[in-house]
Amino acid sequence: YNLTGELFMKRLSLYIVLVLVGLIFFGATEVSAQKKMKKEAVIWPAEDIKWEQLKGGPPGVMIANLWGNYEKGAFGAFIKFPAGFKTPLHTHSSDGKAVVVSGTLIETPEGGTEKRCGPGSYLSIPSVVKHVSAAGTDSPCIFLWEQSGKFDLKPVESPKEKK
Repeated sequence: YNLTGELFMKRLSLYIVLVLVGLIFFGATEVSAQKKMKKEAVIWPAEDIKWEQLKGGPPGVMIANLWGNYEKGAFGAFIKFPAGFKTPLHTHSSDGKAVVVSGTLIETPEGGTEKRCGPGSYLSIPSVVKHVSAAGTDSPCIFLWEQSGKFDLKPVESPKEKK
């Protein structure tokens, strides 16, 4: 044994012990944080759901945020279009999915055929798809909308407007 090898082994042992202590401390902190988080059901009867004007949206378009934050990132929310409402041709920055809860949601992809979607209908709209969204004229339309990023509506010019 030489002194350099012995010193190296002592330092290596010390580093290993410090790393293990750090991992144990981190694990204990993580377990403690998980215990502090409440794991409980979220149950909102319809009358308890809070509706508000969609920030930056057209007048009359309402939103009830259910999870996440539609202004900051991924979220799920109910959106309500007034009867007869219609968006301009648009896209979104993130993919979105919808399930119609009530009324009729009318979706028309650019150059495609209008699809009338009643309660229980499902839609998946990639961010790059240009489309028009509307509500039927007979009643408001409520749909569950989930988006992988914050909400936005990016209007685009239709071919008719590009003269």
